[in-house]
Amino acid sequence: MSEAPDARQLLSTRIDEKQQAVRAYLARERPRRNRLSNVSIVGSGLAAVLTAGPAVGGTGFTHAVAKLFSLGDDSIVWRVLCLLAVVLSVAAALATNFATSRSVADRVSAAETCNAQLEGLAVSLDIGHIDVDEAFKLYQQYAGQVPFVDAAHA
Repeated sequence: MSEAPDARQLLSTRIDEKQQAVRAYLARERPRRNRLSNVSIVGSGLAAVLTAGPAVGGTGFTHAVAKLFSLGDDSIVWRVLCLLAVVLSVAAALATNFATSRSVADRVSAAETCNAQLEGLAVSLDIGHIDVDEAFKLYQQYAGQVPFVDAAHA
């Protein structure tokens, strides 16, 4: 690439476009990552809480809860608690596996790093602290870290 001002401007435009794509990706994927993490943490925590009552309190606990809700049979208490614990455990496992299989957290981290690197590169290019050839090499390196971010779908 030559050091012509138009080459500098073209690279600057390309950097801006990639940053916009990365920011759009992060706007979509950060909430997804957070939701999956929250479902996993809350689901597994609640499943543990639901099984703790009968496990610690035994039949005294189930009798007390059955009496509190005017249930004729205390086996309904542990059945409902176990069923809810199973549902929450499955939800937590699915959220964890979905996040892991799609590498959501890793991809979000890579996109955040790329965004910061591109910001620094854009500033260096704008103020002239880097020549266009070196900036182009760095742009390729940084953009290569996020091949899953497509500028066309930003």
